[in-house]
Amino acid sequence: MKLYIKYDINQACRVIIQEQLEKFNIKYQLLDLGEIEFKDVISNETYAELRDALDRYGIELLDNQKSQLIQRIKDTIVEMVYEKDKLPTSTISSYLSDKLNLSYGYISNIFSENTYTSIENYIIMQKIERAKKLIIEDGLTLTEVSYKLNYSSVAHLSGQFKKTTGLTPSMFKRIVDKRRGNIKE
Repeated sequence: MKLYIKYDINQACRVIIQEQLEKFNIKYQLLDLGEIEFKDVISNETYAELRDALDRYGIELLDNQKSQLIQRIKDTIVEMVYEKDKLPTSTISSYLSDKLNLSYGYISNIFSENTYTSIENYIIMQKIERAKKLIIEDGLTLTEVSYKLNYSSVAHLSGQFKKTTGLTPSMFKRIVDKRRGNIKE
């Protein structure tokens, strides 16, 4: 028997982090995505134990400013692509600059130097992942997906989808539908 699960990765991480912080009796406040403020100073030993406990779930505490900035860039992009009903109509560079309060040139250089990909490629990957979810889970048409993700046309969405996944959106949907049709209860 196969079981299909739908989950919100951000919510799952949030709950894990809250449980671990409470386990160590750490007073905290969850801020934006990926940010926690400790209300009191914690010992190096407690910090190390917390880091190890979170590492078990694939959650990493970021100690240096460059890693923190890269994660903030990724989180801002994910928030933009997944948590908005429709992507902003402003340019991506303006959106990121405004959200992070840094120049886009600086953000872009730091990101590409450390991830070996451009912000634009990272956004495309996130948009295609969101497109898959909208097609599969929400049953949206390609026209609706294209509108939600600010593509200029369905052809543009289809082209990026195929370039990224190797499949057209319709082939992708047929494969998913076929696999789901083979589920025996």
